Amino acid sequence: VQLQASGGGFVETGGSLELSCVASGSITSINAMGWYRQAPGYQRELVAAITSGGNTKYGDSVKGRFTISRDNDKNTIYLKMNSLRPEDTAVYYCNVDEVIYLGHFEYDLWGQGTQVTVSS
Repeated sequence: VQLQASGGGFVETGGSLELSCVASGSITSINAMGWYRQAPGYQRELVAAITSGGNTKYGDSVKGRFTISRDNDKNTIYLKMNSLRPEDTAVYYCNVDEVIYLGHFEYDLWGQGTQVTVSS
C-alpha cells in the first residue's frame, strides 16, 4: 500500500490550497486517514483526520479554516485549506492509521509529504 500526496505549493497569506492523498494497492478497507504537518524545528502535529464513516477531527489552529473530506471508493482524502497564514507553512504528510489489504493488516502508513509555503 502506498500513499501519494499532491497539491502543495506557494500561496500568499489569505489564499487557498487543496491537498489530496490517494492510497493505492489491493486495499480492502481503510480506517482513519489524515493529514499531519511538520515545520522546521517543530514536532509533527495533527492537522485533520477523518474516519471511513466521516467523523472528523481537527487541530485547534486550523479549525474553521481547513476542511477534510474523503472518497472511500477512491481511497482518497482531500484537505481544503482556506485563509492560509504564514504559520501554516510546513511539509504536510498523509497518514493512514489502519489498512486491510490482501488479508493483511498494516498500521501507521505515511506518504512522502508535500510542501505548503504561505508568504507573509
